[in-house]
Amino acid sequence: MRTVDIRVPATSANLGPGYDALGLALSLHDEVTATLTGERGVHVVVEGEGAGEVDPGEGHLVVKAMRVAYDRMGVPQPEGIHLHCRNRIPHARGLGSSSAAVCAGILAARALADSGENALSDDDVYALATEMEGHPDNVAPCLSGGLTVSWSDHTGLPHRLKLVPDQRIRPVVCVPSTRLSTEAARGLLPKDVPHEDASFNAGRAALLIAALTQRPEPGLLLAATEDRLHQQYRAPAMRQSADLVERLRAVGVPAVVSGAGPTVLAFSTSDSQDLIAPEVGNDWHIQQMDVDPVGANVQFPETR
Repeated sequence: MRTVDIRVPATSANLGPGYDALGLALSLHDEVTATLTGERGVHVVVEGEGAGEVDPGEGHLVVKAMRVAYDRMGVPQPEGIHLHCRNRIPHARGLGSSSAAVCAGILAARALADSGENALSDDDVYALATEMEGHPDNVAPCLSGGLTVSWSDHTGLPHRLKLVPDQRIRPVVCVPSTRLSTEAARGLLPKDVPHEDASFNAGRAALLIAALTQRPEPGLLLAATEDRLHQQYRAPAMRQSADLVERLRAVGVPAVVSGAGPTVLAFSTSDSQDLIAPEVGNDWHIQQMDVDPVGANVQFPETR
């Protein structure tokens, strides 16, 4: 029997204007203990988010990611896999739960496989996770931590750059009880957008990087988190979230839809932290977080 422990953070993608490019790792984590049992069959135990809902066998996303990683490394598939998942990242809320599961599965497979020279590099892990997810903006911060910029080159190969946001900025997530799938939210987007809106977002995305890493004044963050590419089109599917973003921004709080929603992410500073709760009300779970500076963590039990 071989066992590995994987810890992966929640993430918030887009951050307003950085559509499909910017992401932030948050101090909320799923933990997966993966064991190769040597006995035939797959068994998954889930605590917390998704308990009683997700597939307890081969259909579990962590297992699927492990299988894909074993195939990519060209090594035999393990016959027996036991997973113990302790989930804290809400599902279908725009906080990167599927990216966390994919990254956990790939990292578990890499750690447990006898792959030799076929072992996946960190860049291989990132590329494979992006391939499975479809977009790198949640995968990059999940693996790297911090604030990330992600992009793909002319061959389709994904790249990432990790930045360190100012510690005076605290992410606050407002999570509703309702869910929204990423596919449904993405399906609301138009095929084309006005050139003026694209230019607007390019400027705001550049400004946001500066605001998060150099000058965390609320006024600058408020301007930097403006968006014209995706949130307005998705608003009909998450009216409650759109309304909350509007209320928070009206009182000067930099607020955006987290990923595809419906969670709302607000950037809290000393000047704006007391403005958030009165606007949110009782229909949301509010949680102040830190930025996870490390990202995914892999440990073998004997080394802890």
